[in-house]
Amino acid sequence: MSRKEDDAAENVRMIRDSTRAVVAADGSLARIRAQRFQEPGFDPAIFATMAEMGWLTLHLPEEAGGLGLGMAEYCALTQELGAGLVPEPLIGAALAVRMAGADLSATGICIAAWQDEANELGWRKSCIEGGRITGSKHFIPNATGADSFAVATADGIAIVAKDAFGLRVTSEWTQDGCALGTLELRDVTPLAVHPADAVDDALDEATLATASYLFGLSERVFAMTIDYLKTRKQFGQPIGSFQALQHRATDVKVQLELTRASIASAAAALDTGATKTTRAAAVSRAKCRANDTALLVSREAIQMHGAIGFTDEYDAGLFVRKAMTLCNQFGSSAVHRRRFATLLKEVA
Repeated sequence: MSRKEDDAAENVRMIRDSTRAVVAADGSLARIRAQRFQEPGFDPAIFATMAEMGWLTLHLPEEAGGLGLGMAEYCALTQELGAGLVPEPLIGAALAVRMAGADLSATGICIAAWQDEANELGWRKSCIEGGRITGSKHFIPNATGADSFAVATADGIAIVAKDAFGLRVTSEWTQDGCALGTLELRDVTPLAVHPADAVDDALDEATLATASYLFGLSERVFAMTIDYLKTRKQFGQPIGSFQALQHRATDVKVQLELTRASIASAAAALDTGATKTTRAAAVSRAKCRANDTALLVSREAIQMHGAIGFTDEYDAGLFVRKAMTLCNQFGSSAVHRRRFATLLKEVA
């Protein structure tokens, strides 16, 4: 292993260790349960800890005030957060910073608002005319807990205060206990406007980070399921000894390893400066696989646990609900399959 690879491996290890500050060491989900269906859906103090540790600017260049780390480190971070079902809007806030290319801490908790419509990855419909922004953005996680928004438009990244005149913020609870918001903007005066040059790259990075979060929660609920198979008994023996369940568990394990490899491959493509088409295709492949694997693991967890697996009182059910909600953020499997097919045509 080269010195550069050694350094990267050490960075990943330190990033994973640092998550102990926000993920319960004993695996407890008590904090997560306490914040479900409660405004703002996360703990601002925990979010402040994340910001202090530099996680929002983790992969921003050092000359721009970031840590200058890569996607391998960012994915390691979000994987650990996924295993702990951490609800704080790290990915949305880091996306805002990456789109703007600057530290946005002066605007409080700033979350990215980019998506124009459901089932698409478009972000250019809102516009800035006469120094004011008009349009709408949808599916913004934890929107009611934000102090400001980084709104992606064809004319630039507009930083908008939550209480700005002409801005309306609404949200709806999702089944995982968090909320997705909608922004309606009518002649809103932004606090600042940054160039929109980095939006597509920033969205690919956020998409891959979300895939890694999904992978982390998939691994955790799979481990919970295996533990259950070892302890639950029928006919005087653990149900994990039944060959049919062993085969199903093996199939899930194979999909998890393929997902791990796909995310690592996409992270390497982004970190090594692959072509734009190659990067985007790798990200779509990873997100699609992470989506499908999370839903597969969720289905198998419910089946192997029996009815208790989907109950709200049982921890496995929290992972299932999070997977069902998160799989559509930053593009469903169908969206990314379409994008992947289009990208393949471009390089053919």
